Amino acid sequence: MLKASRRPTIPDFPAGSLAVFGATFLNMLSVGAALPVLPRYVKGPIAGGDVQVGLVIGAFAFAAIAARPFAGRFGDRHGRRPVMLFGTLFTALAGVMYAIPWGVAGLVIARVILGAGEGVVYTSGAAWMADRAPDAERGRIIGLYGLAIWGGVSVGPLLGEGLYDWTGSFNAVWVLCAVLSLLSCVAVLWMPRKEKIHPQEHVTRGIGSLIPAASIRPGLALMTANLGYAALSSFLVLMLDKRGIGHGAAAFAAFAFAVVINRFLFGDLSDRLGGRRGAMLAASLEFVGLVILSQAQSFAVAVIGSAIMGSGFAMLFPSLALLVLARAEPAQRGAAMGTFTAFFDLGLAFGAPLVGVAAAVTGGYSAAFLLGAGGALGGLLIAATARPHGLDHGQPETAEPL
Repeated sequence: MLKASRRPTIPDFPAGSLAVFGATFLNMLSVGAALPVLPRYVKGPIAGGDVQVGLVIGAFAFAAIAARPFAGRFGDRHGRRPVMLFGTLFTALAGVMYAIPWGVAGLVIARVILGAGEGVVYTSGAAWMADRAPDAERGRIIGLYGLAIWGGVSVGPLLGEGLYDWTGSFNAVWVLCAVLSLLSCVAVLWMPRKEKIHPQEHVTRGIGSLIPAASIRPGLALMTANLGYAALSSFLVLMLDKRGIGHGAAAFAAFAFAVVINRFLFGDLSDRLGGRRGAMLAASLEFVGLVILSQAQSFAVAVIGSAIMGSGFAMLFPSLALLVLARAEPAQRGAAMGTFTAFFDLGLAFGAPLVGVAAAVTGGYSAAFLLGAGGALGGLLIAATARPHGLDHGQPETAEPL
């Protein structure tokens, strides 16, 4: 039976948590600001082609994937704050390197540095939040922290595009990226210095210190279910245009709106249901939303499918994160969260080409969304095999003060 919920619309975060949220948001603003401008820069002053654009943009993701487990492990051993500070400095360096005329190779290096910095910042921040969140509110707080990513990558491109249109200068955008990252660095300095660390002699050695077993099953469920988001972000606009419906951006906005609203109003549902049941419900909603989208023949149906998909997506990451945190030793919490979040990136990196192949082979976009629905079903089945754990159901745990 579910416990009563407080469901605060506006979370009461202490200053330390607000500093972490602000640092992550500013860092993601920096990441997002460059996105709409980089392809023009590569094909303009750099004189590159579509392949070079893909290389420059894609270098970020693979660097982030590689950096996350290392960031988590170093945070476990040396503290989240110094590791997060290091990440913000990396993203600032990338902004400076954009402006150096080193051609495509230089941009790829800059994007690798940026990806590593972002991977370090988000992983450290997520682990910091998890360290301090009361167990009964951990899913809600992790979900709300994720909105820093959503906010940054949503507003950042608007800032970068607007500045470029206003000034006509690529360098102005690169300066903006560096300044936002430095502001993120300042926000990190407001984080409390005191935190519990786990020196090397007290943690697991070998591959288990980088990829804790606690993160594998939930990570696989997240990666598999993320096929749906790959289909949505890649083909929603194209599918609705092909069917003569249009307004794909508005339908995607319904998805994003559902994510934000659900995390604010129902963010504690994963805490009340527990990680396993929460993940199963989330994957079920994703499955239903994607099936509806695959068959949508009107704008209203597309909006309904997108909103249902967004409701499941909002709950999936926090629920699976609870499974990770319930099983990971405190000394490995950062490494576990780093590996877990890397699975999200892997799902998108490999999922987007996979759903693209499905669309190309069948000659229609429905197959991409049905494949995404199959991924959500796979995520549901993987989550269902996770053994219930005491901490999945709100048993008290001592947390560091926020």
